[in-house]
Order: sequence, then C-alpha cells, then structure tokens
Amino acid sequence: MSKKEHVNRRDFLRTISLSGAGLYLVGCTQKPKQPLPTPLAEVEKQATSVSGQETAKETSPTDEKPSYGDVYISVIRGEDPGEMARRAVAALGGIERFVSSGANVIIKPNICTDYYSYEYGATTNPEVVAALVSLCLGAGARRVRVMDNPFGGTAKSAYQKSGIKGAVSAVGGEMEVMNSNKFRSNEIPDGVDIKDWKFYQDILDADVVINVPIAKHHGTTGLTLGCKNMMGTILNRGQIHSNIDQRIADLVSRVRPALTVVDGVRTLMHNGPTGGNLNDVKMSNTVIASADVVAADSYAATLFDKTGSDIGYIRAAANMGLGTLDLGFIKIEELSL
Repeated sequence: MSKKEHVNRRDFLRTISLSGAGLYLVGCTQKPKQPLPTPLAEVEKQATSVSGQETAKETSPTDEKPSYGDVYISVIRGEDPGEMARRAVAALGGIERFVSSGANVIIKPNICTDYYSYEYGATTNPEVVAALVSLCLGAGARRVRVMDNPFGGTAKSAYQKSGIKGAVSAVGGEMEVMNSNKFRSNEIPDGVDIKDWKFYQDILDADVVINVPIAKHHGTTGLTLGCKNMMGTILNRGQIHSNIDQRIADLVSRVRPALTVVDGVRTLMHNGPTGGNLNDVKMSNTVIASADVVAADSYAATLFDKTGSDIGYIRAAANMGLGTLDLGFIKIEELSL
C-alpha cells in the first residue's frame, strides 16, 4: 500500500466512526433506539473492495456532518467534580442531546455498600451525580430518579452513608429504593450467554438512562466501570458470576444507557470493589463521558495503566457490536480546568 493510500484509508475509517457517533448521539434525546456507532471491525470491511484491495472512499463537502460536533469521548481533569461533570457533558453537545423536555430519567450510580463514605473510592462521587441531576432538570426532565441496588447493607443506609442522598435531594432529584416487586423477567434478544433475566422494570421503561459508575479495582473482573455497573439493574447477581464477562455484556445489550459518565475523581486502585483503606485510593481527578459505554470504559481503563482489551467484559461488549473498543479512530477531547 502506498503512503497516500494509507493516509486516505485512515481518514476514511475515522470519518465512518465519527459519523456513526453523531447519528447515535442525535438519537439519544429519548431512550436510544438508534444503533450504536459502527464497530471498527465493520469499518475495516467497508474499507476493503470486493477484490480484496484496500480502497479509500471519497467524501463530498456536502456530506451530512454530525450537528453536535465530532467529540466522541470527553475527558475533563480538575478539582471540582461537579463542574468536571458539567463540562464533560457540554463537550458532547450538552445534556439536551440526551434529555428532552418531559423525559423520565433514571441515573444509575454505583452505590456499592453502606460501609464507607465516597472518600474510600467504592461509591460514585455525590457531586458528579448531583451535577447530572441538575442538568437533567434544567433540560426540562419531568422526573429524575437516582437509584442502585447495593449488595452490602440496606439501600436506605447506603444512600445516606455515600453522601449521594443529601447531594441529590439538595438539587431537587429523587432517591428511589429499588422495590423487589419491580424486578421482572425480560428477554435479552441480543444476549449470547443469557437470553432473559430479572431487570428493574422502571429502568427498562425510562426514556433516558444515565450510567454513572466509579472507576475502581475489582478482584474478579479486574475493574468495575460502566458496563459492569449495569449489574445493579438486576436480581440474582451471584448467578452472573458464571461466565461473568459475557453475561455483563449481555446485560448491557438490554439496558443500553444513553450516556455514560465515569467518575474517575477518586479511583480505588486495589482491594475493590469495597475497599476500606484510604491508602488504596488515588486522586485521579478525572471525569470521562461518552454516549458509547464501551469507549468510555476503554478510556477509563487507562487510569489503571490498562486498555479496554485487557478487561474481558469490555472485549465481550465490543465483540457484540455494543461500542468501540479501539480509541485510535475517534475524537477524544481532553480539558484541564
């Protein structure tokens, strides 16, 4: 392949990836119905002619371009978690790209246990959650609820201990204790290993689901990030641990959050998921946002000197076409406050 052909092909691959991202974001004003951005494996196929020779697709200046800009992942660094979250969403085109007036919004943080406050790095930062609640309400959302299904202690005490209840209430959001009667069996049409599971029905019925994990170590999966945070939407989580990587990806295929905002402010580097020692916590002071949970997780893995390919459930989700694993062909906007 000549140098010119190589450059053209890279430009083509990047154009296809970014165009897919734009279509997906525009479709996220309600519960997403548009397909996720084209997986890079498919992009590679589009770059190859029938004869097997690599070709470059010529683009016209009149080709439709994403209306929100071409930022696929935003990465904000600073010392004000709430402002970092606001700026991360703004860089993607603003909360209005995801939440429309009258929308029923559910925000799903990681409220792991009632053992410790958020300072220990096992629970999503309250300021990040509150900032997202405030943005949604400002966009005219009819209802904004925050919820999780802690595995340690009661939900009521975990909400309080984490600091999330106070922060959410202060900006006008609702904390909902997930009622066991609302978990119902649902099919997982795209599931590879599991074809149905009991999900919290309100989450599946919401217009918009915003996924707000904390980035932390996990003894079984390596890391807890956005895809794994979907385990809090189901019952019988213990059974997910059989073939856990694929089963997490299967859950993501059913819930499909419209927006993922990764709290990388205080990262639990060791002894996750519950932690308990402040010496295991690193001040990474980073917030990552994307409409693509796989891409967000892939970038978040770098906070631990890993890549998305190092984490089994991220690979599995990418293999299912649920998002982009390779960050080389997408635009990442990074900003320090």
